[in-house]
Amino acid sequence: MRKSYFTVMLTLAVFCLFISAPVFGGDIELAKKSTLEKILKRGELRVGFESGYVPFEMTDKKGKFIGFDMDYARRLAKAMGVKFVPVNTAWDGIIPALMTDKFDIIMGGMTITQERNLKINFADPYIVVGQTILLNKKHEGTVKSYKDLNDPKYILTGRMGTTGEQAIKKYIPKATYKGFESEAEAGLEVINGKADALVYDLPFCGHLYGSHGKGKTVFLDEPFTYEPLAWAINKGDPDFLNFLNNFLRQSRGDGFYERTYNKWIIGTDWKKELE
Repeated sequence: MRKSYFTVMLTLAVFCLFISAPVFGGDIELAKKSTLEKILKRGELRVGFESGYVPFEMTDKKGKFIGFDMDYARRLAKAMGVKFVPVNTAWDGIIPALMTDKFDIIMGGMTITQERNLKINFADPYIVVGQTILLNKKHEGTVKSYKDLNDPKYILTGRMGTTGEQAIKKYIPKATYKGFESEAEAGLEVINGKADALVYDLPFCGHLYGSHGKGKTVFLDEPFTYEPLAWAINKGDPDFLNFLNNFLRQSRGDGFYERTYNKWIIGTDWKKELE
């Protein structure tokens, strides 16, 4: 009886070995196809973004790309031992560009949405922002939250194709909406008194208020949406995703995240680089 038991166990072990071999082989083949391996072989990390999203990706007066995401992109390339290659891309085509291998990763202040997640994968969020309101000063005291703007008499601006536009349609549907190609144009419309309020991400509204809006606008800085920002990659790449998430954890643990946050989100010294 004892001999029979060990015979059965040995047979099962051999069977499991044969069954698992194709699985391990499949994992190895998947790893070889990872974008991570392509980056290492190429010696370049191609990063997609659209310059102009303050303070995450901007172009300084010397033509260099700077910002929160740009600091992270350069550090990521350094961690891989490869060259950082910026690929400035129009926002409305940035996901198709990723999917057609124009670059390896989107590091451009992209909000995680379920609609986007059907097409691409996201790493863990690196910062959470939300929609806020930059209000024309003539409405100070009258408009205290986004709910007060839900009326056709109010003209709201935003950037087309963004979560700001989605927030207006979802939470302030009765207001009159005026979309723009850039957030800067949408904000200036409010500052110049041609619209009542801009609905956009907290960092940008804060920057615009501080740089051009004081005395002309009121910044309602309490976000009314929850929007985690994350880096995006193509689907079917667990190795690259694993690397990115571990890189994020490391950057928080060694103080890089805190330094970058204080520099770009809390600090203002970088504004001199744009003037």
